[in-house]
Amino acid sequence: MPHYTEKAEKLTLPVLPLRGVVAFPSIPLSVEVTEEKDVAVCEQANREDGYLFFVCCRDLPEGEIKESDFYRTGTVVKIKQMLKLPEGTVRIMAEGACRASVLDMRVTEGFFEADVMCKTVFLESEGGVREEALINEVLTLVNEFVQYMPKVSPELMSAIHAIHTPGLVADLIACNLLIKYQDKQIILEEFEPLRRLEHLAVVMEQELNILRVEADIHRKVRSQIEDNQREYYLRQQLKVIEGELGEGDADSEIDEYYAKIKEAHLPEEVNDKLVKEVKKLAKTPYGAAESVVIRNYLDVCLEIPWTKLSRERIDLEAARKILERDHNGLEKVKERILEYLAVKKLNPQLKNQIICLVGPPGTGKTSIAHSIATATHRKYVRVSLGGVRDEADIRGHRKTYIGSMPGRIINAIIQAGTRNPLILLDEIDKMTQDAHGDPASALLEVLDSEQNKGFRDHFIELPVDLSDCMFITTANTLETVPRPLIDRMEVIELHSYSRNEKLAIAKDHLLPKQLKRHGLSRRQLRISDETIFDIIDFYTAEAGVRNLERELAALCRKAARVIVENGVKAVAVTSENLAKYLGVRKILPDKIYDSDEIGTVNGLAYTELGGDMLRIEAAVMPGTGKVELTGSLGDVMKESAHAAITYIRSHASEYGIDPDFYRTKDIHIHVPEGAVPKDGPSAGVTMVTALTSELSGIPVKRDVAMTGEITLRGRVLAIGGLKEKTMAAYKAGVRTVLIPWENERDLTEIDPVVRETLHFIPCRRVDEVLHEALVRPEPTLPCADTVSAAAAVPMSDMSSAMTGDQLPASAPLHSGI
Repeated sequence: MPHYTEKAEKLTLPVLPLRGVVAFPSIPLSVEVTEEKDVAVCEQANREDGYLFFVCCRDLPEGEIKESDFYRTGTVVKIKQMLKLPEGTVRIMAEGACRASVLDMRVTEGFFEADVMCKTVFLESEGGVREEALINEVLTLVNEFVQYMPKVSPELMSAIHAIHTPGLVADLIACNLLIKYQDKQIILEEFEPLRRLEHLAVVMEQELNILRVEADIHRKVRSQIEDNQREYYLRQQLKVIEGELGEGDADSEIDEYYAKIKEAHLPEEVNDKLVKEVKKLAKTPYGAAESVVIRNYLDVCLEIPWTKLSRERIDLEAARKILERDHNGLEKVKERILEYLAVKKLNPQLKNQIICLVGPPGTGKTSIAHSIATATHRKYVRVSLGGVRDEADIRGHRKTYIGSMPGRIINAIIQAGTRNPLILLDEIDKMTQDAHGDPASALLEVLDSEQNKGFRDHFIELPVDLSDCMFITTANTLETVPRPLIDRMEVIELHSYSRNEKLAIAKDHLLPKQLKRHGLSRRQLRISDETIFDIIDFYTAEAGVRNLERELAALCRKAARVIVENGVKAVAVTSENLAKYLGVRKILPDKIYDSDEIGTVNGLAYTELGGDMLRIEAAVMPGTGKVELTGSLGDVMKESAHAAITYIRSHASEYGIDPDFYRTKDIHIHVPEGAVPKDGPSAGVTMVTALTSELSGIPVKRDVAMTGEITLRGRVLAIGGLKEKTMAAYKAGVRTVLIPWENERDLTEIDPVVRETLHFIPCRRVDEVLHEALVRPEPTLPCADTVSAAAAVPMSDMSSAMTGDQLPASAPLHSGI
């Protein structure tokens, strides 16, 4: 607990009023006195003992000072020096002696005189931890305080840190660092040293908070002023430079917009809208955010080719040559394009041609669109829709949003620079939808012949005529495309390429491209047709030709290395040394079995990679009638299996099969390669044949393949993908292919080599399929013993007593064949 000693003395002293200045004990003070009566008071005090009572006025009063204007605490000072200045003023150098409280104040001979109680409080012992903590806190605040003030003299800071007397430290800091005289007066009125330090800490903390905020505001204001000054300075420089170059002043931008609008010869609605926007821009400050939006809008609108049309070429012969040059096969697509050009020549106003090319990857959907654009002399623009899930990607954003822009359709028109380009909407089946809308629904307006005459993009907000555009879309499948969107397009299917078509594509397009890319010539790398066939059959499994191109590129790389390292002039790749360059065969050939087997049938399937021969096996075991289906079969194939069982049950007696087999036998149907999912509506006849063979014990011809779906009544239904399926049968060594009777019309689309090699048998009913697929037993003449034995067996047990190989030609099994 600190101990204090208090010294008090009562004095009567003349009063010198101070305005905005507070005197502290033991600290020198310089004051300029201007009032005549105050000068007289100072001169009288200087003549006597030199003591005055300095007291601060409360609110800096103007005019005559009254007693109520004084604070009740001041400082007794002793005049050290008094200098007379011109015009009757004086400057007093004084030093504070002690604090004093006013007891009584009066006016004597025209000036104030006060009875004051001088009081000085001494700290006898050290204040301990509290004193040290208060001094450290105040010194910490001082160090932060001086950072916000003009340069403080080092001597003052040294003096503050050198003094360890609490009261004197508080007075020195308050006198020199505090800004407001009201805060200084608060420190002066506290006589106890430690409490004086506490008050000083509170006042300084409050003042620091204000200084921090003021410094932050000042920094922001100065930064903004500097940016504005910099921008103003740069703009002034720009004006001078533009003036020197003869490019006009700032108003030239508005004039330039007007000139562009006039030169564009825009439609009336568009012209009025843009002129309105330019007028709005002229009234908007240059640096305003709205002006940036308007400029962006005007720039985009003026880039749109509102009236510009490219001259379309309608020359069927030239278009035919270009299409034949760029693509092998694709006859339907070429025929459709030539038909369009023919109609366009007869009716130049023909519009709204929307074609959808659907087919597996790598079959040339995207490249055929580019060739069509070349053949018709239209500008070509590709718009990728894969992964698009926001409606704004098609229709654009509202121009008021930050970062807004037009949709992909308008951007395609701008990119083409003409109002009638060929726009390829690629991967239309890869679009998705989320909370931002459905882009497929937005395309309905784009691809609708009655609506796209006035297509409105959210950013442009003006009708854009898309009726002169030629839209071509591509998709791998139509399953994910909405039905209303499919209804607006003419769908053309691109099937997988045959071996001969792939060979022609490789020789005419892929190999020359890769030779040029790898710096080789035809003389340096020679590849025979048989070698290319081997690459197609044993190194690629695809509908298109992308992997084929990769393998040819690998051959070019290998050949280039051999030529550079060994110094040879040419490399010849044959079927014998192909494995040396591409490694072992990646795909094993699917061949028919060496002998006829019971319960095994060659089926044909259509996959994304083209055609495939799909064997179906059936096994029958004693049991309770369970049916097991294995091989990763889809729902459709499972239903085909159940339909086949039902058909056999209803016709069991016709084929010599026990009618109760479904009760006494367990049936297992398996499709090999179980890791590959399989599904499709064309395995019905295959399953019926496999089950009939297994249940009757009659083998199936090994060189026969079949495809088709069945009904419960035994009709064979039409299927798709016949071209690919027959190619798979041809590669596997099949000789006879059983097809639905309704698919006979599709034989014209089959590869000519396949059509000449295979024997096609159209079938209307299942019994026709079984007649051609099952091995017919050789007829034998019965001997006497056989006749006697047969006579001993009742007719009802005849079929069950004989095996399939022993059945005569007139047996019930063959009665329906």
